[in-house]
Amino acid sequence: MAGLEQFLVAAFAESWKWLWIVFGVLFVFCGIVALAYPKETFANIASAIGFLFLLFGIFWIIEAFAVREANELWWMGLIAGILLVVMAFWVAGQFFYTKAFTLLVFAGIWALMQGITDIVRAFEVRKFKKLIGA
Repeated sequence: MAGLEQFLVAAFAESWKWLWIVFGVLFVFCGIVALAYPKETFANIASAIGFLFLLFGIFWIIEAFAVREANELWWMGLIAGILLVVMAFWVAGQFFYTKAFTLLVFAGIWALMQGITDIVRAFEVRKFKKLIGA
């Protein structure tokens, strides 16, 4: 579907049509390969998600220390970042069949941690807004 979308964009694009077509061909080819080799596709996506867990965890840890002076709840970001890094290494060490279940659970936990930190940040912004009188 992503490849077909690229072809549709190429039909309406005023410039760089060749680039949209190249990506359309690439996406269609990758989609066919993914359907032909579903186990390998899942394993590669699982590895990529584990890597994303690691990147986001490191980013959240750095962000927690960066906002420590301005945010009294900086430790929440630190804990979430540490948990995400732990989850990344845990997913990396799983076997194929266990990895499917573990990834689903951990992706849900990741989304839950992101939602909780977003809600806490929203209340912090609201509190800051009241302090400055805006």
